Amino acid sequence: MIRISALQMQTAGTDTAANLARIERAALEASQAGATLLVTPEMGVTSYGGGRAILDLAEPADGPLVARLGEIARSTGVAVVAGFAEKAGDAVYNSAVYTDGADTPSVYRKSHLYGDYERGLFTPEKPSTCLFSHGGMTLGMLICYDVEFPENVRRLAQAGAEMILVPTATPMGASGTFIAEKMIAVRAFENQIFIVYANNCGRDADFVYAGQSVIAAPDGSVLASAGLSEEMLSADIDLALYARSRSENTYLSDL
Repeated sequence: MIRISALQMQTAGTDTAANLARIERAALEASQAGATLLVTPEMGVTSYGGGRAILDLAEPADGPLVARLGEIARSTGVAVVAGFAEKAGDAVYNSAVYTDGADTPSVYRKSHLYGDYERGLFTPEKPSTCLFSHGGMTLGMLICYDVEFPENVRRLAQAGAEMILVPTATPMGASGTFIAEKMIAVRAFENQIFIVYANNCGRDADFVYAGQSVIAAPDGSVLASAGLSEEMLSADIDLALYARSRSENTYLSDL
């Protein structure tokens, strides 16, 4: 069993130092709660709504931003998942990184960009299967809109993911509420996995966010959920507790 935390976060806009400091405080809080993993929102380091200023903040995966996240993980003993703008050659990706401060970080690039705003800033990556190990479990990553395509979640589940971490920046509105309250639990149930959906909250330069972060279990239950403001969620993840659900709902093996 492992304990995980998810930070529903109000960013400080494009002030990356302030955003990293907020993530560090959250990692300390997660450590005190007994968690070994902290998931933070989409573009939480550089801000989702920063517009073209984000492009100037983009860094390679081996740059100072990811290195600082690794330092936070190493000093707190809590692995961190964080969203940032990743520069690779002439391209900038909407990316998320998992780092425990010891091993080589795992980086996932968003494949399904949402709307003209994202398509005007980022390069889409081909759908990919990013898997890594944490606490004896196999974990994967998707970013926001990616999780709304069942094929993406199914691909990771078929590859062996037991939990999917989803940094997100879902805007306020009926769709965002439906996704958080209904879709995430269904995705978890239909693949018999855990899903951690960590959203932004409040507002930044261009967007108002839905909040409503959620941690869902293989049986479709919600282990923790947030409201509209900044909040830390924590939940114990124990696959053994869901053995019955997995034995009754054999979607993956019956495909």
